[in-house]
Amino acid sequence: MKIILLEDVKALGKKGEIVTVSDGYARNAILPKKLGVEATSKNLNDLKLQNQHADKVAAENLEHAKELAKTVETQKVVVKIKTGEGGKIFGSISTKEIAQAAKEQTGLDLDKKKMQLSDPIKALGTYEVSVKLHPKVTAKLSVQVVEE
Repeated sequence: MKIILLEDVKALGKKGEIVTVSDGYARNAILPKKLGVEATSKNLNDLKLQNQHADKVAAENLEHAKELAKTVETQKVVVKIKTGEGGKIFGSISTKEIAQAAKEQTGLDLDKKKMQLSDPIKALGTYEVSVKLHPKVTAKLSVQVVEE
């Protein structure tokens, strides 16, 4: 029997795949647990429409991420930190402070978990911080660390 999976099933397949299973397995395990539906022409058409909709949404998200990347790359965020003698910083600047400063100064709501710093910022100056906005889109945010 051909089944369209509604959820990921271990050792069988991923959501949306069409798999062939024995009639007994389908009747006793897959269908009662609502892990899949029989691959009738109506269900196949529904799957096709769902896939088209998912592709359309994914394309819209990619376009939105590209527009946001252009905006992010034109922005400059200034982070103020206390310093001691000789411009030595107390502590370091993390992605949390950068995200907070970006929200206050530019209105951009960037997720601190999507920012990629190789090392925490521990000196005054200007830095480029990568922000992963989408699996295919990464933007560079200019961060200037100044004395408070």
